Amino acid sequence: MPSSAAPYLVVMAGGIGSRFWPFSRTQHPKQFHDVLGVGKSMLRLTVDRFAGICPPENIFVVTNRDYVDLVHQHLPELALDHILAEPIGRNTAPCIAYASYRIAQLDPRGVIVVTPADHAVLKEDEFRDDIRRAVDAARNHDILITLGIQPSRPDTGYGYIQFHDDGKTQELAGLKKVKTFTEKPNLELAQMFVDSGDFLWNSGLFIWRADVILHAFHHYLSDIAEVFDEGKLMLGTAMESTFVQGAYSRCRNISIDYGVMEKADNVYVLPADFGWSDLGTWDSLHRMGHHDADGNVVDGDAILYDTKECVIKTPSERLVVVQGLEGYIVAEYDNVLLICKRTEEQRVKDFVADVKSKKGQGYN
Repeated sequence: MPSSAAPYLVVMAGGIGSRFWPFSRTQHPKQFHDVLGVGKSMLRLTVDRFAGICPPENIFVVTNRDYVDLVHQHLPELALDHILAEPIGRNTAPCIAYASYRIAQLDPRGVIVVTPADHAVLKEDEFRDDIRRAVDAARNHDILITLGIQPSRPDTGYGYIQFHDDGKTQELAGLKKVKTFTEKPNLELAQMFVDSGDFLWNSGLFIWRADVILHAFHHYLSDIAEVFDEGKLMLGTAMESTFVQGAYSRCRNISIDYGVMEKADNVYVLPADFGWSDLGTWDSLHRMGHHDADGNVVDGDAILYDTKECVIKTPSERLVVVQGLEGYIVAEYDNVLLICKRTEEQRVKDFVADVKSKKGQGYN
Protein backbone atom coordinates (compact mmCIF):
# COMPACT_ATOMS: atom_id res chain seq x y z
CA MET A 1 0.00 0.00 0.00
CA PRO A 2 1.44 3.40 -0.99
CA SER A 3 2.48 5.87 1.69
CA SER A 4 0.03 8.77 1.52
CA ALA A 5 2.16 11.15 3.62
CA ALA A 6 4.90 11.12 0.99
CA PRO A 7 4.46 12.35 -2.57
CA TYR A 8 3.97 9.99 -5.50
CA LEU A 9 6.40 9.80 -8.38
CA VAL A 10 5.29 9.25 -11.97
CA VAL A 11 8.14 8.48 -14.36
CA MET A 12 7.33 8.82 -18.06
CA ALA A 13 9.46 6.16 -19.77
CA GLY A 14 7.71 5.25 -23.00
CA GLY A 15 9.61 7.22 -25.65
CA ILE A 16 11.98 5.84 -28.28
CA GLY A 17 14.50 8.71 -28.23
CA SER A 18 15.23 8.55 -31.95
CA ARG A 19 17.51 11.62 -31.84
CA PHE A 20 19.98 9.40 -29.94
CA TRP A 21 20.11 6.81 -32.74
CA PRO A 22 21.84 4.42 -33.21
CA PHE A 23 22.30 4.11 -29.44
CA SER A 24 18.58 4.51 -28.75
CA ARG A 25 16.52 1.99 -30.74
CA THR A 26 12.91 0.88 -30.80
CA GLN A 27 13.72 -2.36 -28.98
CA HIS A 28 16.02 -0.70 -26.43
CA PRO A 29 15.41 3.06 -26.01
CA LYS A 30 17.85 5.42 -24.33
CA GLN A 31 16.11 5.42 -20.92
CA PHE A 32 17.34 1.86 -20.50
CA HIS A 33 20.95 2.73 -21.42
CA ASP A 34 23.85 4.02 -19.38
CA VAL A 35 23.96 7.19 -21.46
CA LEU A 36 26.30 9.09 -19.13
CA GLY A 37 28.72 6.19 -18.67
CA VAL A 38 28.23 6.09 -14.88
CA GLY A 39 27.11 2.47 -14.53
CA LYS A 40 23.37 3.20 -14.26
CA SER A 41 20.62 3.56 -16.85
CA MET A 42 18.77 6.87 -17.22
CA LEU A 43 15.68 5.24 -15.69
CA ARG A 44 17.64 4.00 -12.66
CA LEU A 45 19.26 7.43 -12.20
CA THR A 46 15.86 9.11 -12.41
CA VAL A 47 14.31 7.00 -9.67
CA ASP A 48 17.41 7.17 -7.46
CA ARG A 49 17.26 10.97 -7.68
CA PHE A 50 14.06 10.88 -5.61
CA ALA A 51 15.53 8.83 -2.77
CA GLY A 52 14.30 10.23 0.53
CA ILE A 53 11.37 11.98 -1.16
CA CYS A 54 9.25 9.28 -2.80
CA PRO A 55 9.37 5.79 -1.25
CA PRO A 56 9.42 2.80 -3.65
CA GLU A 57 5.79 1.95 -2.92
CA ASN A 58 4.77 5.42 -4.18
CA ILE A 59 6.56 5.15 -7.53
CA PHE A 60 4.76 4.52 -10.82
CA VAL A 61 6.38 4.17 -14.23
CA VAL A 62 4.33 4.72 -17.39
CA THR A 63 5.85 3.00 -20.40
CA ASN A 64 5.00 1.22 -23.61
CA ARG A 65 3.73 -2.28 -22.99
CA ASP A 66 6.71 -3.61 -24.97
CA TYR A 67 9.05 -2.21 -22.31
CA VAL A 68 7.39 -3.56 -19.16
CA ASP A 69 9.99 -6.29 -18.72
CA LEU A 70 12.82 -3.81 -19.29
CA VAL A 71 11.41 -1.50 -16.63
CA HIS A 72 11.18 -4.40 -14.19
CA GLN A 73 14.80 -5.39 -14.95
CA HIS A 74 16.03 -1.88 -14.18
CA LEU A 75 13.70 -1.30 -11.21
CA PRO A 76 13.25 -4.73 -9.57
CA GLU A 77 11.95 -3.13 -6.38
CA LEU A 78 8.91 -1.76 -8.20
CA ALA A 79 5.63 -3.64 -7.85
CA LEU A 80 4.54 -4.99 -11.24
CA ASP A 81 1.17 -3.27 -10.96
CA HIS A 82 3.01 0.05 -10.64
CA ILE A 83 4.38 -0.34 -14.17
CA LEU A 84 1.57 1.20 -16.20
CA ALA A 85 1.62 -0.19 -19.73
CA GLU A 86 0.46 2.01 -22.61
CA PRO A 87 -0.74 0.11 -25.70
CA ILE A 88 0.32 2.98 -27.97
CA GLY A 89 2.08 6.32 -27.52
CA ARG A 90 -0.31 9.23 -27.19
CA ASN A 91 2.04 11.96 -25.92
CA THR A 92 2.19 13.20 -22.32
CA ALA A 93 -1.43 14.17 -21.58
CA PRO A 94 -2.97 10.65 -21.75
CA CYS A 95 0.13 9.26 -20.01
CA ILE A 96 -0.28 11.69 -17.11
CA ALA A 97 -4.05 11.18 -17.02
CA TYR A 98 -3.59 7.40 -16.72
CA ALA A 99 -1.15 7.70 -13.82
CA SER A 100 -3.07 10.50 -12.09
CA TYR A 101 -6.38 8.64 -12.18
CA ARG A 102 -4.63 5.53 -10.85
CA ILE A 103 -3.08 7.48 -7.96
CA ALA A 104 -6.32 9.34 -7.25
CA GLN A 105 -8.00 5.98 -6.63
CA LEU A 106 -5.48 5.40 -3.84
CA ASP A 107 -5.08 8.93 -2.49
CA PRO A 108 -7.39 11.63 -3.92
CA ARG A 109 -5.31 14.50 -2.51
CA GLY A 110 -1.90 12.90 -2.89
CA VAL A 111 0.87 15.10 -4.28
CA ILE A 112 2.24 13.84 -7.59
CA VAL A 113 5.65 14.59 -9.08
CA VAL A 114 5.90 13.86 -12.82
CA THR A 115 9.30 13.46 -14.46
CA PRO A 116 10.66 12.21 -17.77
CA ALA A 117 13.00 9.22 -17.52
CA ASP A 118 15.83 10.65 -19.61
CA HIS A 119 16.93 13.86 -17.89
CA ALA A 120 20.29 14.51 -16.27
CA VAL A 121 20.81 16.40 -13.02
CA LEU A 122 24.30 17.31 -11.80
CA LYS A 123 23.39 18.92 -8.44
CA GLU A 124 21.14 16.36 -6.82
CA ASP A 125 20.99 17.98 -3.37
CA GLU A 126 19.74 21.24 -4.87
CA PHE A 127 17.31 19.24 -7.00
CA ARG A 128 15.81 17.51 -3.95
CA ASP A 129 15.50 20.82 -2.10
CA ASP A 130 13.56 22.32 -5.02
CA ILE A 131 11.32 19.26 -5.33
CA ARG A 132 10.50 19.43 -1.60
CA ARG A 133 9.63 23.13 -1.87
CA ALA A 134 7.35 22.45 -4.82
CA VAL A 135 5.72 19.48 -3.08
CA ASP A 136 4.94 21.61 -0.01
CA ALA A 137 3.42 24.33 -2.20
CA ALA A 138 1.32 21.82 -4.15
CA ARG A 139 0.11 20.17 -0.96
CA ASN A 140 -1.17 23.47 0.46
CA HIS A 141 -2.41 25.29 -2.65
CA ASP A 142 -4.65 24.41 -5.61
CA ILE A 143 -1.96 25.09 -8.20
CA LEU A 144 -0.14 23.35 -11.05
CA ILE A 145 3.63 23.67 -10.71
CA THR A 146 6.43 23.24 -13.21
CA LEU A 147 10.14 23.57 -12.58
CA GLY A 148 11.84 26.17 -14.75
CA ILE A 149 15.58 26.09 -15.35
CA GLN A 150 17.69 29.24 -15.37
CA PRO A 151 18.88 29.42 -19.00
CA SER A 152 22.65 29.47 -19.52
CA ARG A 153 22.49 30.11 -23.27
CA PRO A 154 19.93 30.90 -25.99
CA ASP A 155 19.12 27.25 -26.72
CA THR A 156 16.61 26.78 -29.55
CA GLY A 157 15.90 23.16 -28.59
CA TYR A 158 14.03 23.97 -25.38
CA GLY A 159 10.65 25.45 -24.61
CA TYR A 160 10.61 28.69 -22.59
CA ILE A 161 8.41 29.84 -19.72
CA GLN A 162 7.82 33.54 -19.08
CA PHE A 163 6.97 34.40 -15.49
CA HIS A 164 5.90 37.43 -13.46
CA ASP A 165 5.31 38.20 -9.80
CA ASP A 166 1.60 38.15 -8.96
CA GLY A 167 2.17 39.09 -5.31
CA LYS A 168 2.08 35.51 -4.04
CA THR A 169 5.78 34.75 -4.46
CA GLN A 170 6.55 35.04 -0.73
CA GLU A 171 3.46 33.01 0.22
CA LEU A 172 4.43 30.32 -2.31
CA ALA A 173 8.08 30.04 -1.27
CA GLY A 174 9.57 31.64 -4.36
CA LEU A 175 7.19 30.31 -7.00
CA LYS A 176 6.32 32.70 -9.82
CA LYS A 177 3.10 32.99 -11.79
CA VAL A 178 3.47 31.69 -15.33
CA LYS A 179 2.63 34.25 -18.00
CA THR A 180 3.38 32.45 -21.28
CA PHE A 181 4.85 29.27 -22.74
CA THR A 182 6.88 29.41 -25.98
CA GLU A 183 7.96 26.27 -27.81
CA LYS A 184 11.48 26.13 -29.28
CA PRO A 185 12.01 29.72 -30.48
CA ASN A 186 14.47 30.75 -33.18
CA LEU A 187 17.91 31.92 -32.08
CA GLU A 188 17.11 35.63 -32.15
CA LEU A 189 14.02 35.17 -30.00
CA ALA A 190 15.82 32.79 -27.64
CA GLN A 191 18.54 35.40 -27.15
CA MET A 192 15.89 38.01 -26.31
CA PHE A 193 14.33 35.63 -23.78
CA VAL A 194 17.66 35.00 -22.05
CA ASP A 195 18.57 38.71 -22.02
CA SER A 196 15.21 39.68 -20.52
CA GLY A 197 15.76 37.72 -17.33
CA ASP A 198 12.11 36.69 -16.99
CA PHE A 199 12.20 33.48 -19.03
CA LEU A 200 13.15 29.98 -17.92
CA TRP A 201 13.67 26.72 -19.77
CA ASN A 202 10.70 24.37 -19.53
CA SER A 203 12.06 21.29 -17.76
CA GLY A 204 9.02 19.05 -18.24
CA LEU A 205 8.95 18.38 -14.48
CA PHE A 206 5.53 18.88 -12.89
CA ILE A 207 4.16 18.84 -9.33
CA TRP A 208 0.50 18.96 -8.32
CA ARG A 209 -2.13 17.25 -6.20
CA ALA A 210 -4.16 14.47 -7.77
CA ASP A 211 -7.46 16.33 -7.32
CA VAL A 212 -6.03 19.52 -8.85
CA ILE A 213 -4.72 17.88 -12.03
CA LEU A 214 -7.92 15.85 -12.44
CA HIS A 215 -9.92 19.06 -12.15
CA ALA A 216 -7.69 20.58 -14.86
CA PHE A 217 -8.30 17.58 -17.12
CA HIS A 218 -12.04 17.98 -16.71
CA HIS A 219 -11.80 21.68 -17.54
CA TYR A 220 -9.25 21.72 -20.39
CA LEU A 221 -9.15 18.15 -21.74
CA SER A 222 -12.66 17.00 -20.98
CA ASP A 223 -12.60 14.37 -23.74
CA ILE A 224 -9.67 12.58 -22.08
CA ALA A 225 -11.21 13.01 -18.62
CA GLU A 226 -14.45 11.47 -19.89
CA VAL A 227 -12.60 8.39 -21.13
CA PHE A 228 -10.88 7.80 -17.78
CA ASP A 229 -13.97 8.69 -15.74
CA GLU A 230 -15.83 5.86 -17.45
CA GLY A 231 -13.24 3.27 -16.48
CA LYS A 232 -11.67 4.60 -13.30
CA LEU A 233 -13.17 1.81 -11.16
CA MET A 234 -11.31 -0.71 -13.33
CA LEU A 235 -7.94 0.85 -12.52
CA GLY A 236 -5.96 -1.25 -10.09
CA THR A 237 -8.06 -4.34 -10.92
CA ALA A 238 -7.75 -7.26 -13.31
CA MET A 239 -9.75 -5.21 -15.83
CA GLU A 240 -7.19 -2.40 -16.04
CA SER A 241 -5.31 -3.67 -19.09
CA THR A 242 -8.51 -4.22 -21.09
CA PHE A 243 -9.82 -0.78 -20.14
CA VAL A 244 -6.55 1.00 -21.01
CA GLN A 245 -6.41 -0.72 -24.42
CA GLY A 246 -9.75 0.81 -25.34
CA ALA A 247 -9.10 4.12 -23.57
CA TYR A 248 -5.95 4.90 -25.53
CA SER A 249 -7.69 4.25 -28.83
CA ARG A 250 -10.07 7.09 -27.87
CA CYS A 251 -7.48 9.55 -26.56
CA ARG A 252 -6.00 12.35 -28.63
CA ASN A 253 -2.26 12.60 -29.18
CA ILE A 254 -1.60 15.76 -27.16
CA SER A 255 0.99 17.05 -24.72
CA ILE A 256 0.19 18.17 -21.18
CA ASP A 257 1.86 21.50 -21.96
CA TYR A 258 -0.43 22.27 -24.90
CA GLY A 259 -3.53 20.63 -23.44
CA VAL A 260 -3.42 21.99 -19.89
CA MET A 261 -0.43 24.08 -18.84
CA GLU A 262 -0.71 26.71 -21.60
CA LYS A 263 -4.42 27.20 -20.87
CA ALA A 264 -4.79 26.97 -17.09
CA ASP A 265 -4.77 30.12 -14.94
CA ASN A 266 -3.30 28.49 -11.82
CA VAL A 267 0.13 27.55 -13.22
CA TYR A 268 3.25 28.51 -11.28
CA VAL A 269 6.93 27.93 -11.93
CA LEU A 270 9.74 27.39 -9.46
CA PRO A 271 12.96 28.87 -10.86
CA ALA A 272 15.72 26.30 -10.38
CA ASP A 273 19.38 25.75 -11.21
CA PHE A 274 20.54 22.22 -10.47
CA GLY A 275 22.66 21.36 -13.50
CA TRP A 276 19.83 20.11 -15.70
CA SER A 277 19.75 18.74 -19.24
CA ASP A 278 17.02 16.82 -21.02
CA LEU A 279 19.69 14.70 -22.77
CA GLY A 280 17.56 14.70 -25.88
CA THR A 281 20.42 14.85 -28.35
CA TRP A 282 24.05 13.89 -28.85
CA ASP A 283 25.03 17.54 -28.44
CA SER A 284 23.37 17.65 -25.02
CA LEU A 285 25.48 14.64 -24.03
CA HIS A 286 28.56 16.58 -25.10
CA ARG A 287 27.56 19.48 -22.85
CA MET A 288 26.80 17.26 -19.83
CA GLY A 289 29.55 14.66 -20.14
CA HIS A 290 33.07 14.59 -18.71
CA HIS A 291 35.48 16.33 -21.10
CA ASP A 292 39.09 15.42 -21.75
CA ALA A 293 41.74 18.07 -22.29
CA ASP A 294 40.59 18.54 -25.90
CA GLY A 295 36.89 18.86 -25.10
CA ASN A 296 35.98 15.31 -26.14
CA VAL A 297 33.42 13.19 -24.31
CA VAL A 298 34.52 9.56 -24.58
CA ASP A 299 32.63 6.45 -23.46
CA GLY A 300 34.39 3.41 -24.84
CA ASP A 301 37.86 2.11 -25.62
CA ALA A 302 39.24 4.89 -27.80
CA ILE A 303 42.61 6.37 -28.73
CA LEU A 304 42.34 9.88 -30.16
CA TYR A 305 44.81 11.91 -32.22
CA ASP A 306 44.32 15.56 -33.21
CA THR A 307 40.67 15.21 -32.24
CA LYS A 308 38.66 17.92 -30.47
CA GLU A 309 35.11 18.61 -29.26
CA CYS A 310 33.79 15.19 -30.27
CA VAL A 311 31.40 12.68 -28.72
CA ILE A 312 32.76 9.13 -28.93
CA LYS A 313 30.38 6.44 -27.63
CA THR A 314 31.27 2.93 -28.70
CA PRO A 315 31.16 -0.63 -27.30
CA SER A 316 33.81 -1.29 -24.66
CA GLU A 317 34.92 -4.47 -26.44
CA ARG A 318 35.86 -2.56 -29.64
CA LEU A 319 39.00 -0.45 -29.87
CA VAL A 320 38.35 2.75 -31.80
CA VAL A 321 41.13 4.95 -33.19
CA VAL A 322 40.12 8.44 -34.32
CA GLN A 323 42.36 10.99 -36.01
CA GLY A 324 41.73 14.51 -37.24
CA LEU A 325 38.09 15.03 -36.31
CA GLU A 326 36.68 18.18 -34.72
CA GLY A 327 33.09 18.55 -33.57
CA TYR A 328 31.87 15.10 -34.62
CA ILE A 329 29.67 12.35 -33.20
CA VAL A 330 31.11 8.84 -33.47
CA ALA A 331 28.57 6.40 -32.08
CA GLU A 332 28.24 2.66 -32.51
CA TYR A 333 25.62 0.32 -31.11
CA ASP A 334 24.11 -2.99 -32.22
CA ASN A 335 25.77 -3.23 -35.63
CA VAL A 336 25.25 0.42 -36.61
CA LEU A 337 27.99 3.05 -36.75
CA LEU A 338 27.10 6.75 -37.00
CA ILE A 339 29.65 9.43 -37.89
CA CYS A 340 28.05 12.85 -38.07
CA LYS A 341 28.94 16.49 -37.46
CA ARG A 342 27.61 17.69 -34.11
CA THR A 343 26.23 20.79 -35.82
CA GLU A 344 24.19 18.53 -38.13
CA GLU A 345 22.72 16.28 -35.44
CA GLN A 346 19.19 17.47 -36.20
CA ARG A 347 19.48 15.30 -39.33
CA VAL A 348 19.69 12.10 -37.25
CA LYS A 349 15.92 11.65 -37.49
CA ASP A 350 16.24 11.89 -41.28
CA PHE A 351 18.99 9.27 -41.21
CA VAL A 352 16.73 6.94 -39.24
CA ALA A 353 13.88 7.44 -41.71
CA ASP A 354 16.20 6.74 -44.68
CA VAL A 355 17.65 3.65 -43.04
CA LYS A 356 14.17 2.36 -42.31
CA SER A 357 13.06 2.83 -45.94
CA LYS A 358 16.26 1.43 -47.50
CA LYS A 359 17.30 -1.24 -45.01
CA GLY A 360 14.07 -2.23 -43.26
CA GLN A 361 12.94 -2.21 -39.65
CA GLY A 362 15.97 -3.95 -38.18
CA TYR A 363 18.03 -0.80 -37.72
CA ASN A 364 15.51 1.67 -36.27
